[in-house]
Amino acid sequence: MRRFKLAVLAAVTLSTGLLAVPAEAHGGRSPLGLDHCTATACHFDVPPGTYDVKVLLGGDAASSTSIAGETRRSLLPETAAAAGEHVARGFTVNVRTPEGEPTGPEGTPGLDLALGGSAPALADIKVTPARHARQIFLVGDSTVCDQPGDPYSGWGQQLPQYLRKGVSVANYADSGESTVSYLSNPQLWATVQPQIRRGDLVLIQLAHNDKTTDEVTYRANLETLVAGVRDKGGRPVLVTPVVRRWFNTDGTLNNNTALLVNGLGVDHPAVIRSVAAARKVPLIDLTAKTKALVESLGVEGSKALYLYNEKRDNTHTSVHGATVYAGLVRDELTALHLVPEGRVRVG
Repeated sequence: MRRFKLAVLAAVTLSTGLLAVPAEAHGGRSPLGLDHCTATACHFDVPPGTYDVKVLLGGDAASSTSIAGETRRSLLPETAAAAGEHVARGFTVNVRTPEGEPTGPEGTPGLDLALGGSAPALADIKVTPARHARQIFLVGDSTVCDQPGDPYSGWGQQLPQYLRKGVSVANYADSGESTVSYLSNPQLWATVQPQIRRGDLVLIQLAHNDKTTDEVTYRANLETLVAGVRDKGGRPVLVTPVVRRWFNTDGTLNNNTALLVNGLGVDHPAVIRSVAAARKVPLIDLTAKTKALVESLGVEGSKALYLYNEKRDNTHTSVHGATVYAGLVRDELTALHLVPEGRVRVG
């Protein structure tokens, strides 16, 4: 299921007069600010790392502002401010190279932010190195990754907007990866594992591309990933895969295609649940959650979650679908007490 990779990243167009900040400035005493922004975008010349961003939204007229960054990550949901009023918000962002998929293009150095929404207005911004941020690493495939271009979007790309300052998402999901390829490619697991610090969460969702992986190997690979996270002091979280939008005639998704049972008869969600129980790993049953949602919306209503209308694609999600599915992950992180409620955005 290797999705066609776009050769060009969706990039923020910056003014030619935009000032660059020396890389060493990221460790300085003064935060980087509004003088590095145009009316629609900001660029901060900082090295890879994790950064806290504080913004003040609003202006003389009523406004409504959202913020995206790097490779199309949703960092702040659309936020309204009445005329003459300002609203303060904050988020924490991971800056890395490559900035999107680990096997993709390097992207633009530094931190790039794009202002969106129906009437964007940025009154002030401060960017500083994050001193005590908690990291959420994502290990997954194309249904999770930072997709480089429209109309695709992975749920991991939409997850940051649901988190407040102090929690960052480092999305190392990559298109086309199975448990086998993720463990064997040095750009993937061998790159992620050394970065895990004590207390970091590592969400693992790999199944869509394990089409020829036998059950013994699939189980062993999941256990290897779990053990590797724990060896670094991190907290593994197993995530069952999002369903494929593949209906039976009775309007249910009770079939092998929808529920990720491969050609060898390996029931991926069932194996993930079994490993989670045996290894005492928190489980986010995204298969069950997305199945219930897709069935409740029905054949027509569920099309908007996927790229059916655009690509006749019943596997990959639209921006809307990825946002909805990221909300399900947010809800489970809160329910499992993996992220404090004060660090989660509701609604």
